[in-house]
Amino acid sequence: MTSVPGRVRPRRLRATPALRRMAAQTRVVPAMLSLPLFVRDGIDEPVPVASMPGVVQHTRDSLRRVAVQAAEAGLGAVMLFGVPQMRDATGSGASDPDGILNLAIEDLVAEVGDALVVQADLCLDEFTDHGHCGVLDAAGRVDNDATLVRYVEMARAQAAAGAHVLGLSGMMDGQVGAVRDALDADGRTEVAILAYAAKYASAFYGPFREAVASTLVGDRRAYQMDPANRREALLEVELDIAEGADLVMVKPAMSYLDILADVAAVSTVPVAAYQVSGEYSMVEAAAAQGWIDRRRAVEESVLSIVRAGADHVLTYWALELAGWWDESRGL
Repeated sequence: MTSVPGRVRPRRLRATPALRRMAAQTRVVPAMLSLPLFVRDGIDEPVPVASMPGVVQHTRDSLRRVAVQAAEAGLGAVMLFGVPQMRDATGSGASDPDGILNLAIEDLVAEVGDALVVQADLCLDEFTDHGHCGVLDAAGRVDNDATLVRYVEMARAQAAAGAHVLGLSGMMDGQVGAVRDALDADGRTEVAILAYAAKYASAFYGPFREAVASTLVGDRRAYQMDPANRREALLEVELDIAEGADLVMVKPAMSYLDILADVAAVSTVPVAAYQVSGEYSMVEAAAAQGWIDRRRAVEESVLSIVRAGADHVLTYWALELAGWWDESRGL
């Protein structure tokens, strides 16, 4: 260890709030944040998600209102997830121009224009009756190549609806290349791809599955990454960037900060991280019991994700964080 001169006293820069702000090595600003939003078909009023206090399934009207709030708060983006009334084996509603997700994309692009980046989840799990992220073969396994065909159809529908960024979250091999080729062939070269490159088969997705009314039986370990694997994440990121990803994602965030730091150290494109539903709900539950300081825990959790290397954070607290942000003080 390098010796430190006796006159150096790091505590000097911790003595007052002003000194701490001046010396802060990591800062979070609203433009770095994206708000995940759920829009549900067939409802007249927003429906609370019981396992995620403060989160709702939106109507199309309430979705437009919150998107305006997000734009006015200076958030960077929203990420849309659709909750359809009807599901089938191939998730046909995902590529239907009149499906709830594609209509919601159109609504928000019309409402906020370029004041906010409209991102859309590109995956079949919300739209299939079996709840998996792809098309199943005769043996009940997800068929990678048949699923890519559906992803391309879904990408074309989302691009036609006006999405700025497509969030490819299904973890199929070759998904980025298939979608990029299709978009380019259609002249949609301006539509960006956010690849969920390192998406782990995590226990922390439970509340999200309530939010999208998931029909999944079993698990997704045959295509999402094994939590035991670290180096594999860099392989996935390398492949997705080579296929044309404009951004890459690590998901979940807080339990995978080592992965996030690894990816941020090598990625040639911006790195996003998703603070997932289980991470959100744990903090909310502990705060409700009075066991932790809610605001400090929320701010610290997001700060840790940025400190680990994220350029862009998807968090259900995005609007609240933006409300706490002060340009002169930061978070």
